[in-house]
This record gives sequence, C-alpha cells and structure tokens, in this order.
Amino acid sequence: MKRFSQSPKDPAFVQNPYALYSEMRDSGPLAYWEELGIPVVASYDGVSMALRDKRFGREAPEGFARPIPEGLRTFYDIDAHSMLELEGQRHRRLRGLVLRAFTSRRIKELVPDIEEICDDLFDKMTDTAPQTDLLQSFCQPLPVRVISRLLGVPEDMSSQLLAWSNAMVAVYTPLRTPEVEAAAEAAAKDFSAFMRSYVEARRTTPRDDLITHLIAAEEDGEKLSTDELITTCILLLNAGHEATVHSLGIAVKTLLEHQTPSDALAEDRIDATIEEVLRYDSPLHFFDRWVYEDMDFMGHTFKRGDKIGLLLGAANRDPDAWDNPDRFEPARKIKQNMAFGAGIHFCVGAPLARLEMRVALPRLFARYPDLQLSETPSYANTWHFHGLSNLHVRLTEK
Repeated sequence: MKRFSQSPKDPAFVQNPYALYSEMRDSGPLAYWEELGIPVVASYDGVSMALRDKRFGREAPEGFARPIPEGLRTFYDIDAHSMLELEGQRHRRLRGLVLRAFTSRRIKELVPDIEEICDDLFDKMTDTAPQTDLLQSFCQPLPVRVISRLLGVPEDMSSQLLAWSNAMVAVYTPLRTPEVEAAAEAAAKDFSAFMRSYVEARRTTPRDDLITHLIAAEEDGEKLSTDELITTCILLLNAGHEATVHSLGIAVKTLLEHQTPSDALAEDRIDATIEEVLRYDSPLHFFDRWVYEDMDFMGHTFKRGDKIGLLLGAANRDPDAWDNPDRFEPARKIKQNMAFGAGIHFCVGAPLARLEMRVALPRLFARYPDLQLSETPSYANTWHFHGLSNLHVRLTEK
C-alpha cells in the first residue's frame, strides 16, 4: 500500500482534508498514514464494510490493551462503562437498556423544547445584532440545553457541562498533549461527581426525565448500574452535543456559501438537504478499530491486535458511491452516508442530532431570511472532530 505523510494538525490540511482523501482513495484499497501509524480506508464500500465487520471492534483484544496513564484514571474508569468502547454481549446489553429509555418517541417529544430554546437564543442574539458568532450564540448552546432538559439537569449548568464535555472529548483527538489529558481528567472527576448526585437523587425522587427512565429500564432482569448510568449520561452529552454543534454549524456555513434556496428547507425537502450536508462535510472524520483475528481485508493481511483507520469524511466523497461527490446538491437522492458511523456502534444520538437540525435550520432562516456570512468561517484544529472554530454572520430579522 502507498504511504502518506500528513500531520492531522497542519492548519492547511484541517481547512481542507478532502484533497488528501482523494489521493488516498485513488492510491488503492488501503493507504498507510505515517503520522497515525496505521493503514486507513478512504472508500465508501471499505469504510461501510469495516464498520459492520465483527472482526473489527472498539475494545482492545485481550493482551493488547495499552496501560492506562495514571493521570487519566478517572477518565478511563468512565470509558470502561461506555457502550462506545465495549463489544459483544456487554455492548448489546448496555445498548439495549439505553435504547429502552432513549426511544424515538421520547426524542420526537423534544420538538417543542427545541423550538422554545431556538426562539430564546434568537431573542438573545438581538443584543449582539447586526453581527454575531453564530457558533457561540446558537450552535453550541442549543444542543447542550436540549440534552440538559432531556436528562433533567438544570439548564443554568449548561456552560459548565459544555466546558466538561469539550475537555473530555479532546482526548480522542490524534496526537493529544499532556495538557489535554490533564484537563480531561479534571473534567471527568467533576462531571462524574455531578452526575452521581443526580442519579442518586432520581433513585429516591423519580421525575419524567431520561435519568429516571434509564434507572427504570430493564431487560432480562438486568438494569444499569450507577456507574453505567453516569457514563451513559456523560456519553449522551459528550457525543450528542459534539456532533450536533459541528453538524449545525457546518450546515449553516454550507447553505450560505452555496446560496441555497429557502425551499431546500421546506417540509418535503429538508430531510434530503440535511443528509446532503452530513455527506458533503461530515462532523466526524475518523474512527479507528482493533483487529480481533488474523484476517485478510481489502487485499491486505492483518494480525490480531493490529489497528485500522476508517476515514468517514473520505467515504462520503467517494465518486464510486455518489456522482459529483465534491458538489453540494441538496436535492440529491438520499443514500446512507457514514457521517455517524454504521453497524452496531452507529451513533445512538444521531436521531436527536438530525431532529435538532430539522427544527433549528428552518427556524433560523425564517427568523433571519437575509442571513449572511460576515467573514469566511474557519475550521477548528481538531481534525478528528470536524467542526468550525467560528461562524461570524450578519443578522437581519424579517
């Protein structure tokens, strides 16, 4: 396989990773990324197959788990109960219990809350008119307030929850620093203590919130332990919030840059528009997977304990899967993209992320029909989580 050298922290690459993805995809089924130290897959079919192949997984096979850094003990204690990191029966049990509480009906019931929070944020944005950084004033606070309501924790804690979340998810970025690790450990300790107090309170004083429903969820006589409940609540905030912020910010940027007609957000067209945004510029660009058994995959021999990288953003620009993949076409026929993964680890928060986009985008452009970019947006230097660092716009209300 061809070898490529590209720092994932290089500013030019972060702003446009798609040129490298195209080169990797054209070089063959697999490419070796020097800085990551692993083979990577850039094609749609390859990424899709690997995400569904049970010979790959998130959890390290026995004998290959790396020692836990002493300075990240609390962080990895939380991770040990995360359905994102588990495989087999442990993963099926945990995911099944969570989905008994985090139902599609419960998600749909959030529509009035999302509408109310959107309108409240719009009203506050008038204080900064005619310009605002929409990422900070809208895209970031919306998802964390929605999840706070879902969990049943005070919305006035949103800023603190957001700070903890940002510190923790930074650990998953390639080439993390000791400073990032220290911040993540501190956040893990504080976040865990905060959620533990709420879980214990809901055990004695149930309410109509997700924490209470998670406590009540039962399958084959089993329930979630307190540690599993805490980890699940943290996961829902961290994973759900991070992906939604990026998806929402990128959606606004894409729609404005392409001068997308307003009817693309009409009731009968918005689902296709959302899927095209997620495909065209995905909020997540990289997953890695452990190899569980000696095997051949896409013409390459792997040994148990090897790792492979899956380039989600590259898969969504594969010309073998989409015509003119580098062109944004909101009327494009819907086809499953890899923006939120696939297979047994498909993002459990994806339906909520899509719902928030479905409610927020039409509401935003209805309130500000002449919304314009006031400067070119830039992407944050966190290639793994592909999202904007700013989204400066000019507001003009109808």
